[in-house]
Amino acid sequence: MEEKGSAKIISVRIDGELVSAHEGDTVLAAARANGKYIPTLCYLKGLSAVGACRLCVVELAGTDRLLPACTTPVQEGMSIKTASTRLLLYRRMAVELLLAERNHICSSCVSNGQCELQSMAQLLGVTHVRYDYNNPRLAVDMSHPRFVLDHNRCILCTRCVRVCAELEGANVWEVSSRGIYSRIVSDLKDEWGQAESCSACGKCVLACPTGALVEKGFAVHEMVKDSGRISRLAVRRAGRSR
Repeated sequence: MEEKGSAKIISVRIDGELVSAHEGDTVLAAARANGKYIPTLCYLKGLSAVGACRLCVVELAGTDRLLPACTTPVQEGMSIKTASTRLLLYRRMAVELLLAERNHICSSCVSNGQCELQSMAQLLGVTHVRYDYNNPRLAVDMSHPRFVLDHNRCILCTRCVRVCAELEGANVWEVSSRGIYSRIVSDLKDEWGQAESCSACGKCVLACPTGALVEKGFAVHEMVKDSGRISRLAVRRAGRSR
């Protein structure tokens, strides 16, 4: 085991290949640093990781449990699989359950063609959903002068919650209730337009992977979100704080 500065360099095996990683890094960070792709939806570089979507699950030698790569730290001697038939089945199931939980009708969504959930379904080969759709009739909050919140499109990834708290410092968003009744809410369940803590910065809209948070006045294919702007901002801020 070598040391690089204050961080130790350890050896782990990813998909059979022996690679180096910094002690304290997550499996996801180590994999991406070594050119290994692991799918994610709730993860966004620069924000805290919560392991909500479970798309990044990996296999770890010595345990039958599937572990979320975004929150599992690497350890010396780990042997990790990021791609297998079992993982593909679990990831497809996760996407199907997300699609079944709410009304993700792509043809009528302003983010059609620019949606991370839609892209993930295509990438994983999800052509149909095997589960019964919940089909809840959820509210669309259009009270904000610039933005729209459509609960029907929300996958509860909490990227909006984290970016608002960790980068903007406004703490507008939170998750209310539990299970299938969970909803993203602003302030004390006020309409978004009445949320006094909102600075209208738009970071939550950029961070949202679906059509749940969008800007008014945009048609299909115009509502392009660059979530990378959030990551670049977070990285620059972290650099200045050191």
